[in-house]
Amino acid sequence: MKGKTHPKYFNNCKVYHNGVHVMTVGATVPEIHVEVWSGSHPFFTGKNVLVDSAGRIERFQKKFAGNYFAKDAKTTKKA
Repeated sequence: MKGKTHPKYFNNCKVYHNGVHVMTVGATVPEIHVEVWSGSHPFFTGKNVLVDSAGRIERFQKKFAGNYFAKDAKTTKKA
C-alpha cells in the first residue's frame, strides 16, 4: 500500500452542539461543531417545532381549513 495517502484518524473526535460536548466518535478531524444532532432534532425528541417565515403556515392552514376538498367547495367559496 502506498504510504502517506490516508488522512490521520482520530479515535476520540469530540462532537459539540452549541458549545457543549455531546458525543465522541471516530473521524479525520479532532473536533466537530454541529448545529443539529439527534438530541436536538424534533424528529428524535418528539417536540414539534414549526419555523414560520412570513406567515406561510397560517396562510396554508387557512386555505385548506374546513371543507376545501368537498365536491361543492368551489361553488360555496364563490357564493
